[in-house]
Amino acid sequence: MSQQSSKSASLASNVGGCLVSLMVIGVLASLVMPSFQAKLRINKQSEPKDYISLINKRQQAYFAEKSVFSTSVKALRIRIIKTETENYKYSHHTTKKATFNYGFSKQKDLKSYVGGVFVIPATKVESNSSKNPIITTSILCRADSAGTIKPPEPTYENGKIACATGTIEMPQTYD
Repeated sequence: MSQQSSKSASLASNVGGCLVSLMVIGVLASLVMPSFQAKLRINKQSEPKDYISLINKRQQAYFAEKSVFSTSVKALRIRIIKTETENYKYSHHTTKKATFNYGFSKQKDLKSYVGGVFVIPATKVESNSSKNPIITTSILCRADSAGTIKPPEPTYENGKIACATGTIEMPQTYD
């Protein structure tokens, strides 16, 4: 065998080996990618959970101090909260008896969140109600389905708070 044909055979062998390696990498990537994408989606959805939990907590502190809910996130003095990020838009609606904090998904594959803080009579919760005639309680709800629609507000009825139909209660984080 000539030196030229030996080099050609060696080159063909290397190219073939590279193609096989690329194919194996491609197959492995296709197997790992869905799991990786699911983890990314979960990480993206931790943002509104954390934001709404923090806003709920700050609304409760604000109410304890001023006996009213804040009508702006800015007044709550939460520096890390932006009213809009790449994946979510945040807003709220406040009444005398409750405040609702929204994390609207801007992506059709992410779920929206809504939190509620409600004013309740302390007599329903604490036997020593002479010190605090009014207290607050909060809830965090996630939409059952992904999409960019506004989730329904949680409710307070007969001494109980609950997520509305179409949402599910989530544990709140207070970092």
